Amino acid sequence: MQKRWVEQELKNLDAVNDLMQSLQIDHTLARILVSRGITTFEEARCFFRPDICHLHDPFLMKDMEQAILRIEKAILREEKILVYGDYDVDGTTAVSLVYGFFRKYHKKLDFYIPDRYKEGYGISTAGIDYAAENSYSLIIALDCGIKSIDKIAYANSLGVDFIICDHHLPGETIPEAIAVLDPKRKDCSYPYKELSGCGLGFKLIQAYSEKNNIPFSEIECYLDLVAISIASDIVPITGENRVLAWYGLKKLNSSPCAGVKALIELAGRKENFTISDIVFLIGPRINAAGRIDDAKHAVHLLICDDHVSARDRGLLINVKNTERKEHDSSITEQALAMIQADPALINRKTTVVFNENWHKGVIGIVASRLTEKYYRPTIVLTQSNGHAAGSARSVLGFDLYEALNSCSDLLEQFGGHKYAAGLTIKPENIPALQQRFEEVVASTIPEELLTQEISIDAMIRLKQIDPKFFRILNQFAPFGPGNMAPVLHSENVFIFGQPAIVGNNHLKMVIKQDDSNLFDCIGFGLGDYLPIIKKGLPFDICYTIEENIWKEKRTIQLNVKGIRIASQK
Repeated sequence: MQKRWVEQELKNLDAVNDLMQSLQIDHTLARILVSRGITTFEEARCFFRPDICHLHDPFLMKDMEQAILRIEKAILREEKILVYGDYDVDGTTAVSLVYGFFRKYHKKLDFYIPDRYKEGYGISTAGIDYAAENSYSLIIALDCGIKSIDKIAYANSLGVDFIICDHHLPGETIPEAIAVLDPKRKDCSYPYKELSGCGLGFKLIQAYSEKNNIPFSEIECYLDLVAISIASDIVPITGENRVLAWYGLKKLNSSPCAGVKALIELAGRKENFTISDIVFLIGPRINAAGRIDDAKHAVHLLICDDHVSARDRGLLINVKNTERKEHDSSITEQALAMIQADPALINRKTTVVFNENWHKGVIGIVASRLTEKYYRPTIVLTQSNGHAAGSARSVLGFDLYEALNSCSDLLEQFGGHKYAAGLTIKPENIPALQQRFEEVVASTIPEELLTQEISIDAMIRLKQIDPKFFRILNQFAPFGPGNMAPVLHSENVFIFGQPAIVGNNHLKMVIKQDDSNLFDCIGFGLGDYLPIIKKGLPFDICYTIEENIWKEKRTIQLNVKGIRIASQK
């Protein structure tokens, strides 16, 4: 699939020149900083040198004072507290963090993760009943609850109090809980709106610690869990999240908790974990527990203090991850075959597919894979408890949540973000959803959004890439949404030596440009370009710069994202 190359426009040239002088960096690096909203020396200092002091006061969040007072009251009166969270990575890390912290100060504490298949997403009636029947008078809900109006009312009728810590978009009505912590509330003036669910859990224990004179070192040890949640839930790595991710990665790479260490060892990597490594190596393993079996296994692993037990629990989760990959591969193949067999599905601007036998635990992954293949808003549905349960994914720039909202009369329930959502629907309404979703998307999505975009930060000459340039560029990390690894564009490069295809259609080559040094390149999935570039003609590339480590030798490598021949310009 040919992608759109979009060069970022830059209007604030004065800021670029000011940063060049004040930071003593070249024009390209200054340009990239300004394109990310960093225009002054002080902003650049905070960006390059994240510091714990940059974290916001947790009591700026609406209802935080009420939340802490209620927790203090529960501890003082020796009430039973239940820490409740979603079954995905964000929810299980959040539960592990909050439970792991408060168990040091309160003995009458336990946690609860709803069953993905029996209870579904969010706060469940079964969970509330469990709390009431076992005399839990306070539930701390993490990564869910912001739309659970009826469930909170039901809990109130049973004398079970709720503190909700959620980062999803609220509806028009806020649940009548003791406290509702959500930076996205219209009436919340908290300065940063994009915390993960686990990040909100961290703000809760930060507030409790500040109120009770507990040193920051007592909560800093949980930042590896926060980094895992930030990476896996794909929240922006900007502002406060950048600080949390930076320190969390530092913790993960130096002294992770026993459970995280076990996952790192099972992933086959020992050092220099990045946000991307978490997304591909750690997050899927944690998620696999809830997708295939029971997410409680993930929490037990992450709160484990004993390295031997952590290793055993990690091995169990690793087995579940292998099962998850098998389901993922099989269902993706089936879904692709279903689309390819129907010309009407191929030519649509959306994908909505349903099979009652697909494994519910992996349909979100399958939806992502179908979106990558056809690059259009996608819904994958399967049978679940008499309904069809679905996962939806979007393309860059298109608000999936709003599109689903336009189909809400056909749905039993839905929730999520701009780019990812979950839903339930009566099976008999699926044909109507296929038609309505197509109509809504087709009438609102700009045509260019249906072609994947490569956003290019700057055009450079290869000879600009020297050790100093690479060292400064590395300090832009951690990379992720809102702060992606800079993509650079170089024109008229030539191959040197013999390019080759390696692995699954990956292009490996060495290039140069005029009088530049030689650069090793890897282009994942770009093997189809081999016959063209072997002709020896010049071509353009866009790429990120990374360090390649092979047998303890470190070299600069270009990770090629796109190739463009002169005739394609």
